[in-house]
Amino acid sequence: MNIYDLKVEAADGREVPLSDYRGKVILIVNTATGCGFTPQYEAIEKLYEKYHDQGFEVIDVPCNQFAGQTPGTDEEIHEFCTLKYHTQFPQMKKADVNGEQEIPLFAYLKSQKGFEGFGRGPQALAMGALLKKIDKDYKNNANIKWNFTKFVVDRDGNVVARFEPTENMKKVEECVSSLM
Repeated sequence: MNIYDLKVEAADGREVPLSDYRGKVILIVNTATGCGFTPQYEAIEKLYEKYHDQGFEVIDVPCNQFAGQTPGTDEEIHEFCTLKYHTQFPQMKKADVNGEQEIPLFAYLKSQKGFEGFGRGPQALAMGALLKKIDKDYKNNANIKWNFTKFVVDRDGNVVARFEPTENMKKVEECVSSLM
């Protein structure tokens, strides 16, 4: 199995085969509209605008599993993102990224790139402290830890990187740029 064997549901209910993205560099991210990391939408949109014509795509999967920070409908989420952050990339149907109801895309992504830590700095320390309260074994499982966890897929469909929400978006751009 590879990423091109999977499908994801668009906000309008259509099934989107990931084989439609064959030959492109893809950033896949679970998002939230009411999170401290929500301003990352701006940086993601800038990446999309900068690299889209070179074969870069974003797959945005809103998720309400982390502190209920994405409570709206798919339509409300889309309206928020387009009005506040002027997003142009496709937004998928709100979905779970962990647990019994997780969508197959995130099960696959986690099987390819596990959790490697939050890095350094105040945000990393805060996330580590928060996660210890939620999951004492969080360091030892591949689960998505919070909103705005990002995966980068190369043009051949390989999951080449996982970035936790605490990672500087410049590092995400460096990764994407190196694959263009």
